[in-house]
Amino acid sequence: MADDRTATLYRMVLPDHECPFGVHAKSLLEEHGYTIDDQVLRTREEVEDAKERFGVATTPVVLIGDEQVGGSDALERYLEAASA
Repeated sequence: MADDRTATLYRMVLPDHECPFGVHAKSLLEEHGYTIDDQVLRTREEVEDAKERFGVATTPVVLIGDEQVGGSDALERYLEAASA
C-alpha cells in the first residue's frame, strides 16, 4: 500500500449526469486527508478513453500515488485496510 497522501481521481461529470460513485470517492479521499488531482471526465468519449486506459468497465478510477486502487468500493476497502 502506498504511504502517499496524494490521489488522482478520474470521475464522470457530464452535462446531464454527475456520477454519484465519483462524488463518493472524492468525499472519501477528502475525509482521509488526501490531496486530490480531480480529473473530471466531461464527455462520453473522455469516459470511454479513461475506461480503456485503465482497463476498467466503470468509473471512477482512483490512483493513490501510482497505485491503481479501483473505484469507490475498492477505495473504501483500501482506506479501511490503511486505517487498520
